[in-house]
Amino acid sequence: MNDPSTFNILMYSHDTYGLGHIRRTMAIASQLRRPGVNILILTGSPIVGRFDFPEQIDFVRVPGMIKQANDQYIPHTIKIHPDHALHIRQSIIKATAKAFRPHLFIVDKAPRGLNSEILPTLKMLKKADYRCNTVLGLRDIMDDAESTIRDWKNKRIYSILDKYYSEIWVYGEQKLYDPITQYRIPGHVSEKIIFTGYIPRLAKHGVEMRKEQRVDCKEKLVVVTTGGGGDGYAVLDTYLRMLETARPEVAMRTIMVSGPFMPKSERLDIACRAKKLGVKFYYFSRQMENLIAAADLVVCMGGYNTVCEVLSQRKVSLIIPRESPRLEQRIRAEVMRRHSLMDFLPWGDLSPERMRDKIEQLLANIEPCRSAVNEFRLTGLDVMRQRLAKFQSEIE
Repeated sequence: MNDPSTFNILMYSHDTYGLGHIRRTMAIASQLRRPGVNILILTGSPIVGRFDFPEQIDFVRVPGMIKQANDQYIPHTIKIHPDHALHIRQSIIKATAKAFRPHLFIVDKAPRGLNSEILPTLKMLKKADYRCNTVLGLRDIMDDAESTIRDWKNKRIYSILDKYYSEIWVYGEQKLYDPITQYRIPGHVSEKIIFTGYIPRLAKHGVEMRKEQRVDCKEKLVVVTTGGGGDGYAVLDTYLRMLETARPEVAMRTIMVSGPFMPKSERLDIACRAKKLGVKFYYFSRQMENLIAAADLVVCMGGYNTVCEVLSQRKVSLIIPRESPRLEQRIRAEVMRRHSLMDFLPWGDLSPERMRDKIEQLLANIEPCRSAVNEFRLTGLDVMRQRLAKFQSEIE
């Protein structure tokens, strides 16, 4: 039975690939916790156990799935039929919600969940005796307009948003990118949308990190990261080829983080070459925010979480956005450059020479971008806390 003095939040992150969903979910959870609030995270992330969970936050791990193609998923580790694995996931999700009896259910990105696995739970929580508000959290950009509209129509997403969600939180700013217009969201659904602003990532140890990494005050520190790393080899390989053949003239040090999902053979190649070049290499870091806080320049892909980390630490950055299987990162990079918040190098133009030129330009003329970044406000957590206070007041 529920303790009537507590407010329970259930969060769902399907996590079939990469770090983005679980890291965003963890960032939100850590900032929503307060006295009397319990948060339970449902996730399929294979690395969720590597994160530190503060008091009042815990997780339930469902069997991991990986995407092959066209919405076809297979179990990540257990060797059973995909339908069996999905049935197990669906059963765990619904049983957890039934036992936990959340007052607020926050779903990350996927309105139906993986292959509609949360629809039974959404239907259950809509019953009056559960008194549960349901929220869908969307990143600033899903994909290009045409692909998103086609996908949402095929999967009946507009109807699901209307029928099962109390609110839709967009973790971005409407003036930068407006999904209501781009994705033709009808009025009765758009009325539920709240633009929270981007989600800040707090870090307080940039100076200490520079000391720990023994970065000289005369050196520029470049941090190179590819998020989860599953598709990041080309970025790290190009950066190392730049150092091997066309090193920038600026005095600089490099810290490189591949991400835990980079294939082992690729990771070993990068690690071996980095060592020869004096580049500090990590395949995973729990202190990513502090590494970015220590940097003078960040070279990264264009995932939502990395962009938020860079903006939070007021850093100048060069984005190399992937353009497959979706255009989300490329569109985000274009938006950020349009507002002088970041620069980017298109994937098709990626070469050691182009990367060196971009890095030299940014390090030599850092102030225009730094000025725009310093003025940019990330309001996501403040707005979410306001919404949480409203939901809490409704059950008192």
